[in-house]
Amino acid sequence: MPGAGAGINPRAAHRVIAHLDFDAFFAAVEENRDPSLRGKPVIVGGGERGVVSTANYVARRYGVHSAMPLRTARRLCPQGVYLTGHHQLYYEYSRRLMAILDQYSPLVEKMSLDEAYVDLTGTDALFGPPVRTARLIQRRVMDELDLSISVGVATNKLVAKVASDYRKPGGFTVISPGREAEFLAPLPVERLPGVGPVLLGQLRDRGVVTVGDLARVPADLLRLSFGEWGEVLAHRARGEDLQRVTPCEEVKSISREHTFEEDVSDVGLLESTLVLLTEDVCRRLRHRRLEARTVTVKIRYSDFVTHTCSHTLPKPQDVDEVFFEEVLGLFRHGRNRRYHLRLVGVGLSNLVPRAWQDDLFDQGLPLLRELDLKLDVIREKYGNGAVRRGAAFP
Repeated sequence: MPGAGAGINPRAAHRVIAHLDFDAFFAAVEENRDPSLRGKPVIVGGGERGVVSTANYVARRYGVHSAMPLRTARRLCPQGVYLTGHHQLYYEYSRRLMAILDQYSPLVEKMSLDEAYVDLTGTDALFGPPVRTARLIQRRVMDELDLSISVGVATNKLVAKVASDYRKPGGFTVISPGREAEFLAPLPVERLPGVGPVLLGQLRDRGVVTVGDLARVPADLLRLSFGEWGEVLAHRARGEDLQRVTPCEEVKSISREHTFEEDVSDVGLLESTLVLLTEDVCRRLRHRRLEARTVTVKIRYSDFVTHTCSHTLPKPQDVDEVFFEEVLGLFRHGRNRRYHLRLVGVGLSNLVPRAWQDDLFDQGLPLLRELDLKLDVIREKYGNGAVRRGAAFP
């Protein structure tokens, strides 16, 4: 089995990519903030009706895990320390991690507050062998941030991500070139990114339990069963991934506006247009793994007078339904002239990296977000007009 003792020759014709993932990030930050919590089961979540965002490794011994309803967690671990969290502090720790990574490579891709890819290809002239550099980064994170981080090093992003999760917490796993499929083969198939509960059930119905089982399924059969996604699965099962580490440009706002060919007074048409614009900016927000706190509606009248109105939410969001209500409320309140309109626009700002991944605190929001993500996939494949909400029709 390839592991921490395996090496990667930096002069070989392949990339050297490290995936770094904080261990129980939010809970670990809380333990730094209050050292008396160490050794106790710490669960970070939100409200009585929320879900667990992060459980430390002590809490996990009781069966508590991310995305579990807090009510269930309290039943499993009544003696746990339950915290709502200090989000700004998490952002600061995440910023400090990225500042460290930026010192070793211009190719750093932040995936969320607690994980990132760094491409160390060709950095040996400056820092020595890339594997040694990755180990140095891990030590620096512990020394400077007092946090444990797990690291996976491989020739591509897919295998590096799986490797970082292989020996948590504090793991350091290196997969040598050419041994990607060998490393993945004995692992449960759900270890592959993108294999969620529904797909996992479908694969198990077909007798697929491990990644090796999946690799033995003919690619044509996977394509027949799962369409284009089946082809992706075939490549992932073999440890193949051509995605590059792509630095994310800092985005301060996301907006979209629409100018009507003729001035409009029809409220139904105006509001349905705003719904479409909101869907588009929210989709772009999710694509960049961001959330927004401030929403702005722009109104331009037929005499070119322009009015904007904004509202800042208590916490960042990326769910369509949340912003529909905000946008329509701002529009109805802000349209205070009798003139027809020639333009409407929607903007999202006060952006932050998505903190909670798939475990939002409100019970209803995760389901709404799951719907949004499925609609995103359909529209990316078949176009924006492939599926539309009823509210988007005038």
